[in-house]
Amino acid sequence: MEVALYLPPKCAWGKTKSRCSHSGGMERPEAPFAKKLTDIGIRRIFSSEHDIFRKSVRKFFQEEVIPYHTEWEKAGEVSRELWEKAGKQGLLGINTEEHHGGVGGDFYSAAIVWEEQAYSNCTGPGFSLHSNIVIPYISNYGSEEQIKRFIPQMTAGKCISALAMTEPGAGSDLQGIKTNAKKDGSDWILNGSKVFITNGWLSDVVLVMSVTNREARSLAHGISLFLVENGMKGFIKGRKLNKMGLKAQDTAELFFEDVRLPASALLGEENKGFYYIMKQLPQERLVIADIGISACEFMFEETRNYIKQRKAFGKPLAHMQTVQHKLAELKTRICVTRAFVDSCLQLREEKRLDSATAAMAKYWASELQNSVAYDCVQLHGGWGYMWEYPIAKMTVTQKRPDDCNGSDGTLLLRSPFHDATKQFYSCKCALRAVRQKASAASEPFKQ
Repeated sequence: MEVALYLPPKCAWGKTKSRCSHSGGMERPEAPFAKKLTDIGIRRIFSSEHDIFRKSVRKFFQEEVIPYHTEWEKAGEVSRELWEKAGKQGLLGINTEEHHGGVGGDFYSAAIVWEEQAYSNCTGPGFSLHSNIVIPYISNYGSEEQIKRFIPQMTAGKCISALAMTEPGAGSDLQGIKTNAKKDGSDWILNGSKVFITNGWLSDVVLVMSVTNREARSLAHGISLFLVENGMKGFIKGRKLNKMGLKAQDTAELFFEDVRLPASALLGEENKGFYYIMKQLPQERLVIADIGISACEFMFEETRNYIKQRKAFGKPLAHMQTVQHKLAELKTRICVTRAFVDSCLQLREEKRLDSATAAMAKYWASELQNSVAYDCVQLHGGWGYMWEYPIAKMTVTQKRPDDCNGSDGTLLLRSPFHDATKQFYSCKCALRAVRQKASAASEPFKQ
């Protein structure tokens, strides 16, 4: 089915910024005042042009993704045709400069795509990793040859990308990786394996993190990034992994057995890979945070619709005061988090988002996603465990964001910006202590 093409606003580099002035933005209702948390036309960070783009993106997911997602869940992957349709629709490479082969839109427009995917409850397409994680590496650190070769094809959906960092024995601690590349003349010989690689099965190009200098004063000073293409001798795609959730999203094991890479496969400078990764992490964690809070908004609206229809004791669940209290609590937590994440999106658009703030956003939104999913399933009762209900699928899906781009424990205790996050963690512990004291003080009144 054809979907009308509407390209996103181009605000990022000032060429057409007047088109996206956000005039009247203060009159736009924020999430707490909207009829639904997923409504189009709310949140002051967006403009009327963003609304038009959002409508086209929502239509795309309704017509091109939702009807086929059950089939893709069984297959363990989406179709390549979908990627090309997304490219034609202008949904890939949105925040990448036009002169690099991208769409040239602003960061808010990129956010609209992953938010609408969350609202569709379709986790199969790995668009956000492709467009907002892999492409920026090539755009920011790649050679002119690499940019011209890959980005236009990636924006068109004809070249699907993956990011290969995690290994069987190295997850959040990226400095523990074993995959290595050794010089052989001007070439590199790559050996090792990766696991849990999103888009790994369909990938045409994989950005691989590898050790290139074991003698460096720390492993962080001896890591490089390589672009490995499908079909290279020794590059083997293992099985598609059978996951608890994200059934339609292909996730694979990758193996590298004496893969000969030309010098042109090195991304950026030799032994600078870890620094590139640390520089990109704030955006990657913000993407996860925004997807997480968008999922919360979807779950809240699904649950609110359900309790309006479901009856118990002769009246809808929505008329029961305890249920109303729980919904009010959920909406409060979701709206507060949405305000924080939107402020982070604004900081990113202004190129002022720092690592600690992004880590907080990712940690908090992921925790909230778990909590909201649990409460929404409880409000659904037994039907919340039935696969045909959207809340069941969302509940198994939400387990994954905790560990993406660093587990929450690692974010708080082992990150290079540990001073800020330790303060944040201390505040959280203090809040728990206050709650415990308040609970203990209230015990006599419960008897």
